[in-house]
Amino acid sequence: MHVIVVGAGEVGSYVADRLSREGHDVAIVDRDVARLRQLADDLDVLTVAGSGTHPQVLERAGVADADLLVAVTSNDEVNLIASLLAKSIGVARTIVRIEAAELRAPEAEGVREASGADLVIDPDAETAAEVLELLDFPGADEVAYMAENEVIVIGARLPEHAPLVGRTLKEIGEEFEPDWDFVVGSIGRGDETIIPRRDHRLEAGDHLRVAVKRRARRLVVELLGLDRGSLNRIMLLGGGRTAEILAERLTARGVQVVIVERNPDRARELAEHLHDALILEGDIADADLLEEADIGRYDMVVALTGEDDANILACLYAKSVGAGETVATVHRLALLSLLGQAGVDVALSPRTATANGVLRFVRGDVAAVATFLQGNAEVLELEVAPESPADGALVKDLGLPKDVLIGALVRDGKAQIARGRSRLRGRDHIVAFAMPEAVDEVHRVLG
Repeated sequence: MHVIVVGAGEVGSYVADRLSREGHDVAIVDRDVARLRQLADDLDVLTVAGSGTHPQVLERAGVADADLLVAVTSNDEVNLIASLLAKSIGVARTIVRIEAAELRAPEAEGVREASGADLVIDPDAETAAEVLELLDFPGADEVAYMAENEVIVIGARLPEHAPLVGRTLKEIGEEFEPDWDFVVGSIGRGDETIIPRRDHRLEAGDHLRVAVKRRARRLVVELLGLDRGSLNRIMLLGGGRTAEILAERLTARGVQVVIVERNPDRARELAEHLHDALILEGDIADADLLEEADIGRYDMVVALTGEDDANILACLYAKSVGAGETVATVHRLALLSLLGQAGVDVALSPRTATANGVLRFVRGDVAAVATFLQGNAEVLELEVAPESPADGALVKDLGLPKDVLIGALVRDGKAQIARGRSRLRGRDHIVAFAMPEAVDEVHRVLG
């Protein structure tokens, strides 16, 4: 498949990298020549300098042969026009990223329809959803719900006191025989991501992703050494649309919410709209303001501004004065390796929230997909096609690459942790851990 990605920022480059690794022919378009030069060195993609709103530029990117155009620049208008142009030339499918509330409103429906976009992605809503999922698992840094919430994938770094530390996966499996309620799907150790097997021994500091049946989530929280406390007081630093969405949903749950926003007009707008949240006008980099707001008493602090430095520093200050969990949104991913060492508990990025929506759309047979900031492994939910090679086969006989692990299957609404002896049937929903280069093989086997 030939794909054109308009926008070479963090989101566009991440999407292009994922699609290229899966064997798709990818062209990426951007005005920033220096950025394109860097991507040409790092990725196996065609780079085209220019605007995605110019027909000649799209022609150089191969639009006449394109199956899909993904417009994910930071400019909504550019994304919409790029989609409109691609559709007029005959591209079958387009995806656009739209951030402005005005362009997502019902009054702008005609504009969206005119662009011809088949999928509109909202990074703010996706990021808010990621924060909300973390609330049920304090101490986890990744949470993904699969198979109508029957299977939960929890990502967390193992502390030294966690009961799983020092044990092999074989030993853990033997303890929980005969019917497992969870399985370790991937291990991050240093810069390496491993799809593990039975002989792997878990160490303190490992980053695990665990597929767990919904009924066993409390057991896994205990085994991972996570905090089982509740989050009743949350401070949101930055009053953008993500914070507004979060505040609406949190206050509906009865959570006490405070938002700090430096723009007076925006702060006033939030105060008029969010009657159950407290809005403070001020700069999140102002330590005196944060001290006066008693930031150290909050169970969670979420920094959501577009300024990475301010987000990180505010989280570090909050942690230093006693705040519970800290979450920072980051756009410059080179900073990720420093955050855990510095004391920021969770990093979120609009790139994964947006990319997951794109990949789910591209892989039409995928019910859900989750990619993560840490490591390359991803989690897929697929349905076993009747009469495919997997229909009626045992998991151990599927012949899948070593970079794939079938973690769970859901049949008739009931989740099972997959074992080598598990027999698959058509219409089963499978939750699989896979490295990008092995995804095509998973699709082939499951049909």
